[in-house]
Amino acid sequence: MSYPALTQTPVYVYEKPVRLWHWINALALVVLAVTGYLIGNPPVVTGGETSDHFLFGYIRFTHFSAGYVLAIGMAGRAYWALVGNQYAHRLFVPEVYSRTWWQGVWHEILWYLFLVPEARKHVGHNPLAGLAIFVFFVLGSLFMIITGFALYGEGLGSGSWADRGFGWVIPLLGGSQATHSWHHLGMWYLVVFMMTHVYIVLREQFVSRQSMTSTMIDGWRTWKDDRP
Repeated sequence: MSYPALTQTPVYVYEKPVRLWHWINALALVVLAVTGYLIGNPPVVTGGETSDHFLFGYIRFTHFSAGYVLAIGMAGRAYWALVGNQYAHRLFVPEVYSRTWWQGVWHEILWYLFLVPEARKHVGHNPLAGLAIFVFFVLGSLFMIITGFALYGEGLGSGSWADRGFGWVIPLLGGSQATHSWHHLGMWYLVVFMMTHVYIVLREQFVSRQSMTSTMIDGWRTWKDDRP
């Protein structure tokens, strides 16, 4: 739970592995979105030797590489949730069982709608942000990793590690084309989240009562006032 801060004493929230993962993951998601869009809408090739037109091959290679980065990063972040500080595990464990937490979610909704005059202080993510990150980013990324490796297995061929591990996804979702469509839709799901996330972070940097962008750079949460 994000407890209110009572003083301006800085709190070390995001450890170095978490911050490093955050920025690498953000870059991987941007690369995946751009290359994924180009895979769905491939560039037109005009004449010449085939060997001179390997652009689409490079796009696919970049997409697959970024997919590995996303998957490995998610596994590493899950590990750090177990061994990191008290704030590290909250990415995966929203406190949906807490009435106080749900009251915090409602207050943040009112705050983002400009219906309450002042934001509350939170050391880690505020309850609504934590819920949104879990629903959109964590679950969305897991869906994209699973469907992505399922489609990757088609290219590697029957019996490959990706086919053996994730081939079951394709018939479950209704076939190859349906899986491509779901994977493409998942990309837009994450793109909308990323755009909203950037807007909220910039908004909170200026109008909330605690630091935002600098905290994900140096790890320290600082406060703009002493009131609880």
